[in-house]
Amino acid sequence: MRKLTTSHGITLSYQDRGLKSQPTIILIMGLGAQMTIWPDELYFGLVDKGFRVIRFDNRDVGQSSQLDDHGEPSIIKAWLSQRTPIRAQTPYNLDDMADDVLELMSALKIKKAHLVGASMGGMIGQIIAAKHKKKVLSLTSIMSTISAPGISGSNLKVFLQLAKRPSKFNREAAIRYNMKMNRLIGSPAYPLDEARLRQQATANVDRGYNPSGFKRQLAAITASGCRQYLMRKIKAPTLVIHGAEDPIIPVSGGQKTAEQIKKSKLKVVPGMGHDFPPALIPKMRKWITKHVKKAEIKRKEKAKRLKEKRVSKLAEQNQLDTSTNENL
Repeated sequence: MRKLTTSHGITLSYQDRGLKSQPTIILIMGLGAQMTIWPDELYFGLVDKGFRVIRFDNRDVGQSSQLDDHGEPSIIKAWLSQRTPIRAQTPYNLDDMADDVLELMSALKIKKAHLVGASMGGMIGQIIAAKHKKKVLSLTSIMSTISAPGISGSNLKVFLQLAKRPSKFNREAAIRYNMKMNRLIGSPAYPLDEARLRQQATANVDRGYNPSGFKRQLAAITASGCRQYLMRKIKAPTLVIHGAEDPIIPVSGGQKTAEQIKKSKLKVVPGMGHDFPPALIPKMRKWITKHVKKAEIKRKEKAKRLKEKRVSKLAEQNQLDTSTNENL
């Protein structure tokens, strides 16, 4: 793993694989999730498909900067600030996290990239694609939506468990909590066995555990509000992938995302929840690869047309200059 520090003093831990001459894919992870939640089978699989692939820890998670000096924000106040005149102070919002991605790109000398975001990462990707069009070649939004997830009968149980996230560190308790949450948000059609759940939970807890950072990220999502007004500004080819059984962001969130982004394509996956089931990784890798390669073809065709237009215009100008000289 490598690290860099942004102009705002945020240290980002990242992994960069693949040839620098190849198209770049940046994977943006979701709420409270480390870069390692991107399955290796997907990450290295995309590298094997001929891409330069970067994954990183967002601020306040994993081995990137932990902003504990900001304390724990009130999620209730952040939620109310979007619905009442009450204004809550949050350490940062999703635009700040989007700036982290842009600074990562700048530091690594990446002018344009294909963005793939999961959950909160999809929200961050949407912001970049809408506000920094020239930097985004394509967008893939996975199990995400265009606003902070609302509380409903279908996801109330999950949010109640999120609220019980232990603040004080106890390794075994943290592992058990992680396992319980993964069961709740997992894919009904692709359940993980207890051994796999414990292995994943242990790896996550031992690599980096910060419940306060999770709450600050959640406050950032809540305080950022709805992005519907931005969706029409997205011009990059967009693929939306959403699980039909997602218990956190209902499938309607993915459908609305696809409806709001012009010419986007939607893939609803039966039996998929809010996770990355190993059985679905080959399909996801195939979908993302096809989407990115198609966007690359369009980019090259556009560059070719622009070049031909410039050459034609230059030829016309030369002909005009020649004609003028002859008349003189």
